[in-house]
Amino acid sequence: MSPLKFACIAAGLMLAAGISHAQDDPKQRIKVIKDLAKGGSDSISKLEPYLADSVLDVRLEAVKAIADIGTQYSLNPLIKATADSDAEIQIRATDALVNFYLPGYAKTGLGASFQHIGNAIKSKFTDTNDQVIDAYIQVRPEVILALGKLARGGATMEARANAARAVGILRGREAIPDLEEALRSKDSRVIYESLVALQKIRDRSAGPSVAFLLHDLDEKVQLTAIETTGLLANHAAVNDLRDLLDRSKKMPVKRAALTAMAQMPDPDLHGVFLAHLGNKDEGIREGAAEGIARLKNPGDLTRMETAFDSEKKTEPRLSIAFALASLGKLGMAEFDPLRYLVNTLNSAAYRGVARAYLIELARDPAVRTALYPALKEPTATKDEKTGLAQVFAISGDHDSIAPLDDLSRDENNEVAQEARRALRNLRARLP
Repeated sequence: MSPLKFACIAAGLMLAAGISHAQDDPKQRIKVIKDLAKGGSDSISKLEPYLADSVLDVRLEAVKAIADIGTQYSLNPLIKATADSDAEIQIRATDALVNFYLPGYAKTGLGASFQHIGNAIKSKFTDTNDQVIDAYIQVRPEVILALGKLARGGATMEARANAARAVGILRGREAIPDLEEALRSKDSRVIYESLVALQKIRDRSAGPSVAFLLHDLDEKVQLTAIETTGLLANHAAVNDLRDLLDRSKKMPVKRAALTAMAQMPDPDLHGVFLAHLGNKDEGIREGAAEGIARLKNPGDLTRMETAFDSEKKTEPRLSIAFALASLGKLGMAEFDPLRYLVNTLNSAAYRGVARAYLIELARDPAVRTALYPALKEPTATKDEKTGLAQVFAISGDHDSIAPLDDLSRDENNEVAQEARRALRNLRARLP
């Protein structure tokens, strides 16, 4: 063999050994991952094998890179990452899956708050838990199933709670059995997040699975369980709720129990609601008025009119306005109850309450007919228009399409954008 040929072979062997050595070094693999991440979606197939690396830091860097790319091609690797044994990887994969369907979520999700202190990882849940995707967004079933599996048995209670929250945001009906199992975890965070997820999904078949938590020792869990029982209309729990109303020494529990009963009104409860309408506690008055609203007993009209005129507190007055509109008071003059609800859409503090009442009322075609002209009034504000658009997105029908279509051409871009979004959501659920 000539000296030149031998030198070439030797150089090749040395180069190969160097590459192999680099791949044996976790720091080098992390560097490779960071370089690959710059290639965007085209690099995902090259990044995915690193999710199976034996070194945690390598796997973590890989899931962060795939999450940052964030395209539809990231979904399968992220689903795979939810099965990792490490809680941080599970949480980051969970947040990234939600972020694909709800852009921006990863910046505020649990993974964004990770802090490394030595070998420990600390993160912080926020109490804000009102996010949910629009009705027209379709989530892949494999995503929901992976998140449900995590909620049932993630690496830590934190990872489980985070997955339960994700299921709720994505309206993951397929994961209801996993959420029901998570309710029995004995961990308050997991139980709370699972309850809120069930509220967002709103499948009434899950109502009975919550009943055992109505007397939970953790008051936050107990209150959320009571609220969930009402929202899921578990009529079998009415006696338990009445017992809580009558016997609990905690006013928040009494309020929640009455409000839950008001969510599933029974003529037998009419006397209960009337008896509490004049209660000194404004939350109790609010719950009582909601119950009267849903019973729709014409004989209550005069009493509710008197209560509306005399009530000084905003939230019970809103609930009384809800009752009056439910009883047929659909005028839109300055001091009418339905107008009061619409005007309250301008209040940052109470617009959520008013919107919820309007959503329920607008299931009635007569109410929608009374509300449509408010979209065209010269004095209609941006908040009133966007709020009503959101109402019709959820409770509208075919008759809502034309008013929303007109609103989609509003001179205010924010109003027009909300109207277009409402149309998409409305059409997604109409037959």
